Amino acid sequence: MDVDVRTTGEFPMNERQLPASEDTSGRCRFDKWLWAARFYKTRSLAAEAIEIGQARLNDARVKPAHAVIVGASVQVKRQGLTWTVAVTALSDRRGSATDAARLYRETPESVTQREQAIAERRAAATAEPRFPGRPTKRDRRRLEDFLNEP
Repeated sequence: MDVDVRTTGEFPMNERQLPASEDTSGRCRFDKWLWAARFYKTRSLAAEAIEIGQARLNDARVKPAHAVIVGASVQVKRQGLTWTVAVTALSDRRGSATDAARLYRETPESVTQREQAIAERRAAATAEPRFPGRPTKRDRRRLEDFLNEP
């Protein structure tokens, strides 16, 4: 395909001119994808989570270098919460949060389970007494007065 640059003003695009975030092979390393999708702050944290088993691909434990393909299912467990997402796009470069959100689609079941877990945490936090730390001299005196009453 020969394009006359003089008439169109455009250059033909080849693979070298593609942006680095576009993956032409249809595959991406699992740790890179988790990092690019902003589930983990660094690739080493993503690789560690994969090794531990906190991040799974298609419900199986895999190595960090395992290839991710579009349509795969990913489970991520962090801080007691679980995300189950379907891979919609691949990227090996970390971008903005809006770019990262385009890389996956969370399942409705995952959203409801995660919101329920967050609500349970909030309810448990409000039920627990919150102590500001070590009592002050005034607090100690009030406690002693309360305990010494007949």
